[in-house]
Amino acid sequence: MDVKPELNRPEIDIPAELRQQVTITTLERIYNWGRSNSLWPMMFGLACCAIEMICTAASRYDFSRFGMEVMRPSPRQADVMIVAGTVTKKMLPNIIRLYNQMSLPKYVIAMGTCASGGGPFKEGYNVVPGIDTYIPVDVYITGCPPTPQALLNGLITLQEKVKREQLKESGWYTKEPGKDIPVPVLGPDIIDPRKKDLIYTETHRPEPIVVEENDAAGEDK
Repeated sequence: MDVKPELNRPEIDIPAELRQQVTITTLERIYNWGRSNSLWPMMFGLACCAIEMICTAASRYDFSRFGMEVMRPSPRQADVMIVAGTVTKKMLPNIIRLYNQMSLPKYVIAMGTCASGGGPFKEGYNVVPGIDTYIPVDVYITGCPPTPQALLNGLITLQEKVKREQLKESGWYTKEPGKDIPVPVLGPDIIDPRKKDLIYTETHRPEPIVVEENDAAGEDK
């Protein structure tokens, strides 16, 4: 029996005559091993990075070898969001809605410099300087655009992270219900509802009192 090395517990000594028939592991290791080899990315793209993502799924690179070939068109059936491309302020509310609709546990990969930090459009009037400003990111992939090999490396890195998760410490398995991320409001600029108190404070400051020079001189007299 060919047992994956990550499933074995080397601290447990198994007699040599039983090593081909018996293995000792934990429920947590089996659970994480199964999840890491059945990650289902969500099928959507934003800009030129999406072309590289399509190439990674095609026959030449074929990430189905790693158990990721099931790209789902519905967020209800996906557990990996690959943010592939430039995140504009107009598209951001829709990305947040898709993230909230994904099933738990869920993970996010920021593919390329635009998704990671705004890229060449950083500080632009219509581009968000990094998707991690609004949703948590697990893996960042550099490049403009990244190669299919870079995306494969990012997906393998995510697999390794899933294998190291502990059920007792993971935020997915707490008794408290999960909270959705508030959808940003698109106006003259993007508004994060989580910062509404700060926005209110800044926009309702009392008007400063301006003292004219002549008035100040009169007070001195």
